[in-house]
Amino acid sequence: MQKIAIRLAAAALLSTGLGTPVPAQTLSYADAVTQLADACGRDIKTLCKGLNLGNGRIYGCLQDRSAEVSQGCKTSLAGVLQSIAQREHAQASYKQLCRRDAIKSCGGIKGDGFVLACLAKKERRVSEECNQAITDAGWR
Repeated sequence: MQKIAIRLAAAALLSTGLGTPVPAQTLSYADAVTQLADACGRDIKTLCKGLNLGNGRIYGCLQDRSAEVSQGCKTSLAGVLQSIAQREHAQASYKQLCRRDAIKSCGGIKGDGFVLACLAKKERRVSEECNQAITDAGWR
């Protein structure tokens, strides 16, 4: 039960939407929650005990008590937020980045999911930029 609460707290941290994109392998939300639960669980349990989840309360608690937060938690939190921001950016910009490849390699295919499947299948014919966007978005 306690581990579930820590994972929920980690998920609440992710909902803050903070961070800036950097080149790195992006994490799935599930992997991000697991990483934060492992790295920050003790800090959340000790420093934010009894705090309700949601609305950035856990993140706010860790920020307010940053002098007491372990370095491992700080490092993990920064990396996770950057990775999630990169994933969200790739998902938002994929259509623009892959527009030419979609026309060239998947012309005539209708529907976003079908076009994405086509681009993923024709990976060798698709530009490096488009392939990277698909990978960073977590769709491959």
